[in-house]
Amino acid sequence: MLYSEKVMDHFEHPRNIGEIENADGVGEVGNPTCGDIMRIYLKIDNDIITDVKFKTFGCGSAIASSSMATELIKGKSIKEALELSNKAVVEALDGLPSRKIHCSVLAEEAIKAALVDYYEKNGLELPPEIKDFEPSEEE
Repeated sequence: MLYSEKVMDHFEHPRNIGEIENADGVGEVGNPTCGDIMRIYLKIDNDIITDVKFKTFGCGSAIASSSMATELIKGKSIKEALELSNKAVVEALDGLPSRKIHCSVLAEEAIKAALVDYYEKNGLELPPEIKDFEPSEEE
């Protein structure tokens, strides 16, 4: 299976790995088929994601997708983070093998789950993009 240089770089040297104590939002999603689990931690100040960390249990594509997704939202507004798609993660990684696309979906969903957690912790109304958010469950 061929992986791009970016995928290999983010797998071998993941960015933003770890936890944030007292995170403003935490999201965890998993894929029951492959066993990948992602947890994303957000620190948010004035609607800007000032810090983001992740812990991922999974394959190289899952780790690379998590790493790239955190890079794509760090320093961005909540609105921009909500617009992040799995396709954008795949493109930023210069592609993923088709059977590994679900890893980028998990990264997108972990961010959305963390933002749902942030809104709920703060008693805020969920924006339309995540109002009915439910992580997908691939079988």
